[in-house]
Amino acid sequence: MQRLLLSLLTVSILSTANNVYAESWQLPPDGIDIFGKIRTTQAGRQDTLLDIARLYDIGQTEIVLANPQVDRWMPDDGSEVILPSRYIFPQAERKGIVLNLPEMRLYYFPDPEKGEKPAVMTYPTGIGRMDWETPLGISKITEKKKDPTWTPPESIKQHRIANGEPPLPDVVPPGPDNPLGRHALRLSIGKGAYLIHGTIKPFGVGMRVSSGCIRMYPEDIERLFDQVSVGTQVNIVNQPIKLGWLLDSLFIELHPPLEEDEAKYTNYKQTVISEINDFLMQEHNQKKLGVDFEINHEALDRAIAEKSGIPVMISRTSS
Repeated sequence: MQRLLLSLLTVSILSTANNVYAESWQLPPDGIDIFGKIRTTQAGRQDTLLDIARLYDIGQTEIVLANPQVDRWMPDDGSEVILPSRYIFPQAERKGIVLNLPEMRLYYFPDPEKGEKPAVMTYPTGIGRMDWETPLGISKITEKKKDPTWTPPESIKQHRIANGEPPLPDVVPPGPDNPLGRHALRLSIGKGAYLIHGTIKPFGVGMRVSSGCIRMYPEDIERLFDQVSVGTQVNIVNQPIKLGWLLDSLFIELHPPLEEDEAKYTNYKQTVISEINDFLMQEHNQKKLGVDFEINHEALDRAIAEKSGIPVMISRTSS
């Protein structure tokens, strides 16, 4: 039944020279909070995990967490690589763009055209470093710019000088040296200081490497740029623990918390259990609980230990 549902959710697979598995999925109906499909591939003689990640539209941290036994830079020829391309929706309104910082992944819910079914698209992102955090909250896109110029903020210019790096110019023109890439979407948050943009360093997608902006693979931001409009809502959330239903099965998806939040997760297991209890106490989830509902603690403990970012079924319930 689950295999049938997942096959029905697929809308299309987009293809570019660098990325052949950027997917669009039909938005699941009520009662289903999970979409996508875990796949595997084999590493070739010249592949790195980063090469495979970009090919399948996965971020660097995502693919490393999903494959802890595979060498990031020199995987064995023919070694199996898990592609973590199944996701639980963040707990947020499924509208516009939702970015969940701990998983470094963006979800886009386009407004359907007349006669079309609602869809969801998802892309990996790079986010701000611990000392240059990407801000949380709801904002909107205020400007779309192709081939943007970049005016480095004074704080970034001074930071580079303090680190002994070459000084930045006052303005970086469009071109191959522009760190914004070829497409940029300006957000209203932070007085317009934050962007969703491309990058000339795609290996940083799926890592905390930016000065607060949101980086995407060049081919991904090009697709998103063409689809979104000025005024689109952007909701940035912080959810290392995600829970959701697939019919009568409860799944959990765990990611390492952001470094600045580690003090809140000193007892990670207890925090996860509290999140599960709070989730199950919600009225619409209470209706899901049958008389035989129980948590599979062995599966839960394994998910907590691994924090692989892959959804894990942790219960079964019968009505």
